[in-house]
Amino acid sequence: MKNGTKNQALLNYNMVTEEMVFYQGEQILALAAPTLINLDTVVIGDRKFILNDKNKFVELIHNNVYKLYVEHNCRVLPPGKPAGYGGTSQTSSVDTYSSIQSGGMWYKLEVPDNFEIKPFKTYWIDDGSGSKEIRSMRQLRRFFSKNRESYNSYMKDNKVEFDDYESVKGLVDFIEMNSN
Repeated sequence: MKNGTKNQALLNYNMVTEEMVFYQGEQILALAAPTLINLDTVVIGDRKFILNDKNKFVELIHNNVYKLYVEHNCRVLPPGKPAGYGGTSQTSSVDTYSSIQSGGMWYKLEVPDNFEIKPFKTYWIDDGSGSKEIRSMRQLRRFFSKNRESYNSYMKDNKVEFDDYESVKGLVDFIEMNSN
């Protein structure tokens, strides 16, 4: 907490609702707004999560010259509807599914087996002049335009997958060590 007190609880991050959740009896609850206001850091194992300026939990994965955060998200895609020629289409009909929230609690709605969950990452990088949102390798390359030589050198020798935050962290480490 911001006042220095530490509270221990078994927490998990729900990527669909983008909330820290915990069990209380048989219910799954989300951390409520009054708690979030006073929250400094959530530690799960050896991972640290903070609330960013948009009130979303981000994981701190690199903290040196550059601070690198990753926001874990996902999209829930409904199954496709029957379409012409025996195919399916996810745009031919619209169904909306959401969780029910009330008073800081959300009620578990099971995701049916035929729904697809697509995880994705958004990065936030801070060089001391404020956080910048990064949604693609192109944006990351643009962010490091002053370190283009280091960026290109690392990319030549290493395969960096945007959705693999360890490989993105490796790139940032390398640029940090090889920049003036």
